[in-house]
Amino acid sequence: MNVQIESTWRQVLSPEFEKPYFLRLTEFVRGEYRATTCYPPGKLIFNAFNLCPFDQVKVVLIGQDPYHEPGQAVGLCFSVNDGIPYPPSLQNIFKEIQADLGEAVLSTGNLTHWAKQGVLLLNATLTVRAHRAGSHQGKGWEEFTDAAIRALAEQREHLVFILWGAYAQKKGAFIDRNRHLVLTSAHPSPLSASHGFFGNKHFSRTNDYLTAHGETPIAW
Repeated sequence: MNVQIESTWRQVLSPEFEKPYFLRLTEFVRGEYRATTCYPPGKLIFNAFNLCPFDQVKVVLIGQDPYHEPGQAVGLCFSVNDGIPYPPSLQNIFKEIQADLGEAVLSTGNLTHWAKQGVLLLNATLTVRAHRAGSHQGKGWEEFTDAAIRALAEQREHLVFILWGAYAQKKGAFIDRNRHLVLTSAHPSPLSASHGFFGNKHFSRTNDYLTAHGETPIAW
């Protein structure tokens, strides 16, 4: 299949594109986008991969679903378009950055600048119907993103995997903790942020690890 994805990722993930689950997934997604409004825009479905080539990944941040309201989803987990109000989880992420690093809250919720520094902002499910959270779960995306995470965990060294909440932690359970830094905490959503997300210092811990292994830290 001619999947429009960045070349290094296409090489790594090419076996997935011919598997029956991916062919079914492709037909499902095409049908959904033809029949109703879905997010993100089609050209941004693989945005996380396109902005962050396989060999440039330093950090993997795992989300669950794209945002499902107009103008929000940009194909990067937790990120929204310029000018869109920050969703609650993103507000809490910025609060933790400020507390951890002493840096001012960003003036945009668009996290493209993280992706371009080597942060793979990967949702487990890459598409969603408008106004219907979780509507494209269980259709094959999870298997595809598992393959991406596994490729990074097995073929790269000294990455940082940031797993917020039980869903992300389950998805990253197989990662070798002796080979990579795996940071876990509660999810930044308002329901759980006060129960272990605030104060996790994941942003400074990530940069300390990257620096210790000869990598440039992330400008969060």
